[in-house]
Amino acid sequence: MQKPIELSKADARRALCAYHFRPADTLDDVFARLRSVQFDPIAPAGCNHDLVIQARLAGYKVGDWHPYAYRDRKVYDGWDKCACLIPIEGWPLRRIFHQVHREWFEEKIYRDHADAVEAVLKELRDRGPLMPRDFDFQARREDWKGSWFGPSVTKQVLKALWHSGQIVTRDRKNGQHVYDLAERVIPAEHLNHPPIDPAEARIQLGLERHRAMGMLRPTSSPEIWSYQVIHPQKRAVVAALLERDEVVPAKVEGMAVNLTQEFLDSLESAESESKVTFVAPLDPFMWDRKMIAHLFDFDYIWEIYTPEAKRKWGYYVLPILFRDRLVARIEFRAQGDCLEVREFHFETPNLPKEFWPAFEHALHDFMTYSSTSTLRATENIPAEVRTVLDSLRK
Repeated sequence: MQKPIELSKADARRALCAYHFRPADTLDDVFARLRSVQFDPIAPAGCNHDLVIQARLAGYKVGDWHPYAYRDRKVYDGWDKCACLIPIEGWPLRRIFHQVHREWFEEKIYRDHADAVEAVLKELRDRGPLMPRDFDFQARREDWKGSWFGPSVTKQVLKALWHSGQIVTRDRKNGQHVYDLAERVIPAEHLNHPPIDPAEARIQLGLERHRAMGMLRPTSSPEIWSYQVIHPQKRAVVAALLERDEVVPAKVEGMAVNLTQEFLDSLESAESESKVTFVAPLDPFMWDRKMIAHLFDFDYIWEIYTPEAKRKWGYYVLPILFRDRLVARIEFRAQGDCLEVREFHFETPNLPKEFWPAFEHALHDFMTYSSTSTLRATENIPAEVRTVLDSLRK
């Protein structure tokens, strides 16, 4: 284990921005770097996973992930930090999730509804890929109303089988899962990979978390550590990574963190570009909001679940990164051919003049990403922002 290194906030910010947002050449590069991308179906201007990718891959357009996942089979829908798109070779390591989730569903589904499990599996074997509504077997339990997966026994069985790794998402239609047996989708080399010891799997997943973020506090919140899977053994996981020199301890003006070697490489070469990036709310860059607050003096709350009357910033507001500072917040809504700017809030007064051409360039790229060609803004948008929108309309 190495001795902790000391970093200033300024150096840590520059390295973190360089680590996360250095341009990628392909989707392969994005997933190789992040190891998984959080999936969320809400799509005011593309989904969270679209937004994560567009911040790193020039020319990416909303939905480009779909053929990459379901035609090319480069990634699959699975559970990691949460529901994610995961490189297909990540399947063996994540069997630990299947094991833990199987225990969750053992009594409620596998024991108490064994006949429903067999009926669903038989239909998939006999009929091929199916959406939940297409199953002949349909059953409900009214006492399950209000539960996480609802009163449909069919859907609850499908979720249990999906979380346990017996079935996977073969495709999506209008955002809805099309399920199939895992052996028909996951390549045999990954499906039949020898089991990985659970303790080692947790260590490797812990390393992937660090790689996704570059810099990670050992006291970060449980969802980063997958709650019941890594979090209960988090101390042992972090200790093993430090002992193996897979991560390096550091302090950033009083904040304890662990760094990957790739982050240290970014630390040595990081330079602040005059570039604007629109950051997804569930981007790995934003996962540890206490760390972001410490480094950037930026308090981010995703207000999607906040009642409208209590929102301070807006429904789906994206942080705006300029150089190595989070300088503003913006909310987009893409509808048909039009991109609407619904909210804009300055975080930093008196932005440098270099911000505005960089902002205009980023807006132009975002229109390409969202396949829109017209712009509009709500009445509350600041005059400086309207000026940029007007220039893009010409």
